Amino acid sequence: MKIRDMSKCLEEFEQLCRAFLKSKTIVDKEGVPQFYVRLLADLEDYLNQLWEDKEGKKKMNKNNAKALSTLRQKIRKYNKDFETEITSYKENPEQSAEEEEKDDAGSASSSESDDDDDDDEGVTAKSLLKKKPQEEEKKAPEASKFLKGAADEESESEDDEESEDWGSDSVDSGSESEDNEGAAASLAVVFLKKAQDGDKQTDRKKDDRRKKHKKKERLEEEADEEGDGEEGGWEKVKGGVPLVKEKPKMFAKGTEINSAVVIKKLSEILQARGKKGTDRAAQIELFHALAGISNENNLGEGILVKIKFNIVSSLYDYNPNLAAFMKPEMWKKCLECIDELLDILFNNNNIFIGENIAEDSENLAISDQPFRVRGCILTLVERMDEEFTKVMQNTDPHSQEYVDNLKDEGRVCGIIDRLLQYLESKGSTEEVCRVFLRRIMHTYYKFDYKAHRRSLGLQGETKSEQDQEESEGEDSAVIMDRLCKFIYAKDRTDRIRTCAILCHIYHHALHSRWFQARDLMLMSHLQDNIQHADPPVQILYNRTMVQLGICAFRQGMIKDAHNALLDIQSSGRAKELLGQGLLMRNMQERNAEQEKIEKRRQVPFHMHINLELLECVYLVSAMLLEIPYMAAHEFDARRRMISKQFHHQLRVGERQPLLGPPESMREHVVAASKAMKMGDWKTCHSFIINEKMNSKVWDLFPEAQRVQEMLVRKIQEESLRTYLFTYSSVYDSISMKTLSEMFELDLPTVHSIISKMIINEELMASLDQPTQTVVMHRTEPKSLQNMALQLAEKLGGLVENNERVFDLKQGVYGGYFNRDQKGGYQQKQGYQRDHKGGYQQKQNYQRGGYRTQNQSSY
Repeated sequence: MKIRDMSKCLEEFEQLCRAFLKSKTIVDKEGVPQFYVRLLADLEDYLNQLWEDKEGKKKMNKNNAKALSTLRQKIRKYNKDFETEITSYKENPEQSAEEEEKDDAGSASSSESDDDDDDDEGVTAKSLLKKKPQEEEKKAPEASKFLKGAADEESESEDDEESEDWGSDSVDSGSESEDNEGAAASLAVVFLKKAQDGDKQTDRKKDDRRKKHKKKERLEEEADEEGDGEEGGWEKVKGGVPLVKEKPKMFAKGTEINSAVVIKKLSEILQARGKKGTDRAAQIELFHALAGISNENNLGEGILVKIKFNIVSSLYDYNPNLAAFMKPEMWKKCLECIDELLDILFNNNNIFIGENIAEDSENLAISDQPFRVRGCILTLVERMDEEFTKVMQNTDPHSQEYVDNLKDEGRVCGIIDRLLQYLESKGSTEEVCRVFLRRIMHTYYKFDYKAHRRSLGLQGETKSEQDQEESEGEDSAVIMDRLCKFIYAKDRTDRIRTCAILCHIYHHALHSRWFQARDLMLMSHLQDNIQHADPPVQILYNRTMVQLGICAFRQGMIKDAHNALLDIQSSGRAKELLGQGLLMRNMQERNAEQEKIEKRRQVPFHMHINLELLECVYLVSAMLLEIPYMAAHEFDARRRMISKQFHHQLRVGERQPLLGPPESMREHVVAASKAMKMGDWKTCHSFIINEKMNSKVWDLFPEAQRVQEMLVRKIQEESLRTYLFTYSSVYDSISMKTLSEMFELDLPTVHSIISKMIINEELMASLDQPTQTVVMHRTEPKSLQNMALQLAEKLGGLVENNERVFDLKQGVYGGYFNRDQKGGYQQKQGYQRDHKGGYQQKQNYQRGGYRTQNQSSY
């Protein structure tokens, strides 16, 4: 207000109004505070004063003037609700100020009285504060002595907080009761005395307070330890169902333990499940205790199976959040409990379980009839498999803990195999297909090294390894074939069959069975409607296509490899499409909830595909296709890019100001491409295959040596093609023997490559068999002719665009829009120039083709 910042005043006034609205309940009880009325009245007077000061208003800037007008309107409107209070304040402002001070003093004294304790020191302080006014008439030195003695008592007191209250009370009472000058002088003396002795007293108080706090914490810790020792390790639970207290005494003393009692107790425990405040860990312990009691009293396997089902369900419900994963101890308990449940089911053929069994028709007691239990073991195992995936997703993949958790996959697969054995005899076809798919999902991504060694005819180095290989079961390819074919024949749901086909293709591609994988993909027609599938199936499809492309590359099918990898790599989101991580995006594209859902779809780290290997395979495939194509169509204006990403990498390499030796994988491929463009296959080979590239990419393949040999051969062949495209105009003829020595290829291979080029009309030449030479035909246009042709085409396009724009401006839709019956354009409204200044164009490009029109001119 002093600097006349009206914008700030307006902002503060709005905040004050909001604060008043929040405290409306207190205002209704206590009445409008006097300070609030005084503030509103003073603010209105101040604004009116500013409004009348016209010179001052002119000096204000635009924002302040606008804020002044707004604030004046608001305060006048707002003060209408407080007219009576403001009027009474303006009539007698001094009385209202005294009332305000009394209210403050009363609130301060009430808060101080609440803080005081009921010990002797507090009583003496209060009694001293309630002295009669006759003591106020004493002289100033006597008052100072009295107050000094009180200060000494305060320093000797043990309770620091009470002493501080005493001092503040004395000051407040002095300020309220003493009006004469002597009392004011005594108070000054008090304050000066405290200022002199204050440092020592405050230090002492802080030390005492610190010691008391430490002592209190130590006593609380000792009490907690004693409580833990007495209760046998039980933790204190706030509220909820008091199940913990019932734990030591599951049943009352002397109760006969039978099936009905145990079932009743089981239902009591289940009633607390899911309620707010229920201790889930205690509930699991109660189930275990009930299972132990059932075993001790031989109540039968039916009740035990029922309890085991509920134990596993409680373990799954321990984390109510979907994104949360099981703790290690809960995960171990879950595996053990499912194993025990399967043991009971295998050992007792008279137990029937199923979701379709109603709770009323359950038979849990021992009788002549077989046991009937409501529950689904397949659902428990499927949930266990999902929990295993969540555990792997939420573990650091570079830690030892991940390796330890991954060892549990053997137990998970063992449980799935046991369930498969059980369901083959007692389950339906649909259930068998579901468990088959679970087994497939744990097999399809693993490379079978032992089967690979057997296919190569290699044996174990030691006798024990050889015996182990002989004793092992069937290969993973045989298992996958058996499981997938059963699903193909029996499954009625599209999703399970789709997943089985994709896993089968993936497994074929992983083991270099290219033709089986390709044929299965083409026969399934999955690529036609995969966009309608759910996201996990789409991720599996993307992984399968990538693995198919890598397999094609290993087999030397460069074009097939490029086509398979094109969609994934050209999107720039390979990491996200393969379910191997999330890319940074704006919150507009993906909110927090969507991000959580996508994180749950991520593939565990041990199933990842190496993204650098994937990109390298794609770029090398693009190089082997694109460089010869660029050399063949160097002057073709209609040339299209085969791979945009490859061209982008080439442009990035060309823009670099300093060309040093390549370091990253991309730089190696760009350097190799430049060498191949010049026909220098040895330099290209040295950039693609070297120690750095071997360690990053090529050594990751199972048959690394064979892949490198294939790459060398492809580089030689494509470099030969590029050389012929680039330098064919220089030669009249060239010997095939020279080409064979230059590119280190045998003569039949050189002959085959050149023959294919001639047949496909890529090379204008002929083969002279007696002399083994390639005779070039001078039918190809020279570089100047090529440039002239390009210029003519561009000029023709420019003329057509100009004619279209001119017709639009004139409002005559001729030329381009009015087409004749033959598919061309009418030329009646064409733009004609004078024959002296114009160019006659006898051949004009029209829709129907090139037609001769001698009459039209531009």
